[in-house]
Amino acid sequence: MSNLHVSPPPFKVAALYKFADFSGFLERKADLAQFCCARGIKGTLILAEEGINGTVAGTPEAIDALIDHLNETYPFQGAEVKFSGAAEMPFLRMKVRIKEEIVTLRAPEAKPSERVGTYVAAEDWNGLIGREDVVLVDTRNDYEAALGTFEGAIDPGTRNFTEFKNFVEGHLDPQRDRKVAMFCTGGIRCEKASAYLLSKGFEEVFHLKGGILKYLETVPQEQSRWRGECFVFDERVSVGHGLVEGEATLCRGCRHPLTAQDRAHPDFVEGVSCPHCAGRANAGAQERQRQIAIAGARGARHMGDAASAFAQDNLEKKKARRAASRKAASPS
Repeated sequence: MSNLHVSPPPFKVAALYKFADFSGFLERKADLAQFCCARGIKGTLILAEEGINGTVAGTPEAIDALIDHLNETYPFQGAEVKFSGAAEMPFLRMKVRIKEEIVTLRAPEAKPSERVGTYVAAEDWNGLIGREDVVLVDTRNDYEAALGTFEGAIDPGTRNFTEFKNFVEGHLDPQRDRKVAMFCTGGIRCEKASAYLLSKGFEEVFHLKGGILKYLETVPQEQSRWRGECFVFDERVSVGHGLVEGEATLCRGCRHPLTAQDRAHPDFVEGVSCPHCAGRANAGAQERQRQIAIAGARGARHMGDAASAFAQDNLEKKKARRAASRKAASPS
């Protein structure tokens, strides 16, 4: 059997963050926006006094240049950066945003630049979460955990990260829960959550360094304790082991990630609704999808909603790649 050469994806995706003193961050917005736009980089970068956070994509050369630029001109050394690939550009535009926090918790007592829990490398994570005296907590939102999570993890059922404080108050006790391990997509939320738990008197707090993305990149699938897919905030929607694009898609009515089972549900209507939002009036989504269908019938692109058209293009390409992969894998 001949070995098939697989070309690397044309786009490089960088998920990055760093908690640090970013004094003067307001003046850096224009520099970052200009640097990225000049190289065709798209995505979102968030700047705040406490650091930098974001996910961007571009050619490998452009992303490498951005990382070099950050290391040379910002307090970026030691930042958490994870790379993955994408067959299509996963973002519509480039945005540099100024916020009060790079990940919003609204808990000033949580100061990751001063104190965080114990980092646990991806290759050591299975050993930690397999212990009976460790409470394992997923710090992501409910719709993310529904798509995939670690075996035995507690889903706090939060709709946003600021609700995590209520979960801690109502369900965790520093006297009872002596060892708490937490995880999130790329590491930023659980790093801040660990700082919060320490401020509340929890003694031993652990968090997965590099987050789920690093685990899926590092740990072989046959040894994995991860189940499902990992939601990502771009048009890839989800990734699996090896950080390959997953099977999930987005509901264009409510933006909830959808599994194959969701798409087979009677309440799923392409571009309009899904089992998570069916029954709620969504005249805008219905009209948008009608216009897209009309434009498609005429052989034209619907320009009234560029984001929807962009997502639809990516979805069709993703379907085509899956079909081609299944065909290549089937016995001749």
